[in-house]
Amino acid sequence: MLDRIFDYLQFHFSIEAPIVLLVLVFLEAILSADNAIALAAIAQGLEDKELEDRALNIGLVFAYVLRITLLLTATWVQQFWQFELLGGAYLLWLVFQHFTSEQADDNQHHEPRFSSLWQAIPIIAFTDLAFSLDSVTTAIAVSNEQWLLITGTTIGVVTLRFMAGLFIRWLDEFVHLEDAGYITVALVGLRLLLKVVNDSLVPPEWFMITAIALILAWGFSKRTHSEEIIEEQKKPEVMEGSRE
Repeated sequence: MLDRIFDYLQFHFSIEAPIVLLVLVFLEAILSADNAIALAAIAQGLEDKELEDRALNIGLVFAYVLRITLLLTATWVQQFWQFELLGGAYLLWLVFQHFTSEQADDNQHHEPRFSSLWQAIPIIAFTDLAFSLDSVTTAIAVSNEQWLLITGTTIGVVTLRFMAGLFIRWLDEFVHLEDAGYITVALVGLRLLLKVVNDSLVPPEWFMITAIALILAWGFSKRTHSEEIIEEQKKPEVMEGSRE
């Protein structure tokens, strides 16, 4: 039984395997920053820290199952442009919903609002799946060893959960971070749509990584007023301590 499973997964080691695995994990970490901030913003719509953590944990379990399914059927999925069309349209819908939602005041986040945990979980899972449609091609280009891809995906999802937890905290600390995250989501959505129209129009990975890095740098450029006040209050204390 086990030998059949290993044969199905093409399970064999080579000298290059650890290097390929490191490359896959590195790509997952670099390309998942925009995914992490999008999932954090979605989970934050629950407005309860305990529910936010549960939504991310349960949502990413479902997302992991969907990712593995996508990897195992990637060759088949890539034959149908409709999947990329739906994924791109879905991500752009999230962006549209974010930027057109009503705001009570200028300081209020306009993330999606959910009345229950189980409303947020499918959104988290399918958002991650839409991002995976963009990254699966890159992963397959690095290696066609399914056990390596599955291992890299597993580590990637764990990393994504950690990064999303950090972004949930940072969303409350930085004014532009949420908008910056959704702008990067729009880039990924547009990239998927360009794949449908014409592969030659798709920007290269280095361009996407550079653009996302610049947008996130803007997102971290300004703290909220409460954080600025705390920093200002600390300065006199530091100066008094140095005088003593």
